[in-house]
Amino acid sequence: MPLMKYVFKPGINKEGTNYSNEGGWFDADKVRFRKGKPERIGGWTKFSENGFIGTARKIHPYRAASGDTYIGLGTHQKLYNLTGNVFYDITPIRATTTNGIVFSATNGSSTLTVTDDAHGALTGDFVTISGAVTLGGLITADVLNQEYQIETVTSEDTYTIIAKDTSGDEVTANSSDSGNGGSGVDGAYQINTGLDVYVRGTGWGVNTWGAGTFGSAGDLTSTNQLRLWSIDNFGDDTIVSPRAGGLFFWDKTDGLTTRAVALSSESGASDVPTACLQVMTSDVDKHVIAFGSNPIGSSAIDPLLVRFSDRESAVDWTPTATNQAGGVQLSQGSTIVGALRTRQEILIWTDAGIMSMRFVGEPFIFSFTEVAEGVSLISPNAATNANGSVYFMDRSGFHVYSGTSQRLPCTVLDYVLSDLNQDQAYKVFAGANEGVNEVIWFYPSGTSMEVDKYVLFNYLENTWSIGTTTDNFVRTAWSEASIYENPIAASKNNSSVNTNYVYNHEIGHGDGSDAFTAFIESSDFDLAPDGERFTFISKLIPDVEFRDQQSTSDTVTFTIKGRDYPLQDLSTLQTINVTPNSTFENTRARSRQAAMRISNSSSDYGWRLGDLRLEIRPDGKR
Repeated sequence: MPLMKYVFKPGINKEGTNYSNEGGWFDADKVRFRKGKPERIGGWTKFSENGFIGTARKIHPYRAASGDTYIGLGTHQKLYNLTGNVFYDITPIRATTTNGIVFSATNGSSTLTVTDDAHGALTGDFVTISGAVTLGGLITADVLNQEYQIETVTSEDTYTIIAKDTSGDEVTANSSDSGNGGSGVDGAYQINTGLDVYVRGTGWGVNTWGAGTFGSAGDLTSTNQLRLWSIDNFGDDTIVSPRAGGLFFWDKTDGLTTRAVALSSESGASDVPTACLQVMTSDVDKHVIAFGSNPIGSSAIDPLLVRFSDRESAVDWTPTATNQAGGVQLSQGSTIVGALRTRQEILIWTDAGIMSMRFVGEPFIFSFTEVAEGVSLISPNAATNANGSVYFMDRSGFHVYSGTSQRLPCTVLDYVLSDLNQDQAYKVFAGANEGVNEVIWFYPSGTSMEVDKYVLFNYLENTWSIGTTTDNFVRTAWSEASIYENPIAASKNNSSVNTNYVYNHEIGHGDGSDAFTAFIESSDFDLAPDGERFTFISKLIPDVEFRDQQSTSDTVTFTIKGRDYPLQDLSTLQTINVTPNSTFENTRARSRQAAMRISNSSSDYGWRLGDLRLEIRPDGKR
């Protein structure tokens, strides 16, 4: 009885049928390819045990001149600075009210009605109340004087909050709560929160349900679209902007507990943009650049206007004969989708192509050159730097830019694009993991409203893999984080608890506390030439490397599946648990075609697959 060696082609290939990809791999989850062989991906652990509020769509780590490290993190509800293990809430204050707030309570209810004329708040916004006195019963001063998230906005002058104690537990008013909080109640309103879902375009339907009159149109603003942040450091300080919102500035010298402020409020500020689609700091010349900005003298965004501050100044945006501030309106397309700083240039994706922005000095300051036409970004965060090139995704596929734009051949392209939830495509984001030569794109699939799958590309070996974000792997933002040893990423908790975390990746083999499941499954392969006859598999000789082996009982499961015809469902013929001391396993599997699945669930060890050998013999034609 002969032993047959099966060597599968590297990479997942789903561009054909399972049977037509004979000799290859067809499906996987949490498996990568390295040196042509599949292996379990690395694990992850919490960067900090402290969490943050909201869904993060951007994280930006940087190191100050002092050596201190900071991570700017923007969610649809908050803006944070993560330093050490502590998240500091640096969300800017939009407006303040002095001696202008009164409360109304109802016996037996935890809902308080707050009256503040022309408060400008939205449902979900945050307000910090101070100066209040007790309402007379259980709604004490300690209950009132803290940060609250607004439950509902009932009018332009009133909204509701849910009373809570300082531990966050609800407090119910009693019959003695008849006061109004006193005459000296102040309120500090944080900037309006954004949406956690994407809304297409402007016009009818752009606002949330119930906003505006029936059939009314709405302009695209930072509050009625998916909240995407751009975050960059200006030296030791931080420049941030919510998409279609204002520019804000966090000054390191003001201390960690100080909030970011409007850049226009800084000393010497001149013609600072009131809104933009993205903000960035140029590398060598240190300009602050606003992409899709309002022109000077107007508050409306020009989606193709690129404005830049004076050199080494974040606040001087007024062009003069003696400075380097200025602006250029792009001629390509109708809007800027995103921009990315790369080697000696900034790439700008419009909805019609790619522009290269380079610093050239006086008199033009920056040059703008069209470098690609007909390609764009599927979302503002769908591009990343890796291996000296830029990898990005548009609505038709994956591309690489290294002076010119080239489409990447992709063996899972149809699988990804046909499964992508186009309505939430703005949530797609890319990340680099250069330690293992990979670029990863996370995306929402099917009818999912959140990221639930990923596609992985090894750019040195040109192999693709796929997977899901199950097993605590939901991610909404990623950074290569070159200032740290490992990439970092932001999670999203699927439960009702609005607490999320930053994770270190490529650490260990689990998710920090539990195991996760990794598997890879081959395409069908004929056991006899062209599947002419039934074949009996009598022996399996596994070849697998256990990484960071814990004991001789560590297990990787080999599952032999089979079917007689390509359109039949695969059925499990035999399951074999392989340990580090396994030699061979006797089997009893009979089929025309077979497929092999290798999997395990572990938090302590990994594995890397070698070649497979099966002992087979003819078993008749019927």
